[in-house]
Amino acid sequence: MELIETAASAALSEDRRIFDELVQRYHKQAYNIAYRMTGNHADAEDLTQEAFIRAFRFFAQYKRELPFDSWLYKIMSNVFVDMLRRRPKAQIRSLDQPIATEDGEAVIEIADDSAGPEEQLMSREMDSRIQAALNSIPEDFRLAVIYADIEGLSYEEIADAMNCSIGTVRSRLHRGRKLLRDRLKYYTAQMQ
Repeated sequence: MELIETAASAALSEDRRIFDELVQRYHKQAYNIAYRMTGNHADAEDLTQEAFIRAFRFFAQYKRELPFDSWLYKIMSNVFVDMLRRRPKAQIRSLDQPIATEDGEAVIEIADDSAGPEEQLMSREMDSRIQAALNSIPEDFRLAVIYADIEGLSYEEIADAMNCSIGTVRSRLHRGRKLLRDRLKYYTAQMQ
């Protein structure tokens, strides 16, 4: 019985060592994808951390002959969708609609949010345009574009990560690129 426990402990320690090496190798790449998915640093860190936690929890089920990054991206996609589902639904209200307060009604006043010189300079940077355009397209198309054009994954790897067929990947990628191109034209026109 002691021999079995020792062997199991050694196997767990070997799995931990292998997993730690994979985290070191893929952490930066996973964070970059998470940033492109979420659009901000804090959510990207949360997404990356949660994806690695889930990957560690289910590491025993990982088929070692398959690429780790594809498996991790599939987990990241699932975690991202879970994050979106947990967010509260936004309530849309007209800016002209008064708000009921204790003292009667109040009208929403909107601050002047026009950009200052520093923000204008930053907004001219291409990365911010691309991120804004990415954020504006539906998530399935965004993920396909990120996986293919930013991370360079094959259609098969994308299909595995997104849990869909290669034909669906091609369709999402085509539509995502078209939407992205249209949004970039729109943002570029606004900047001029």
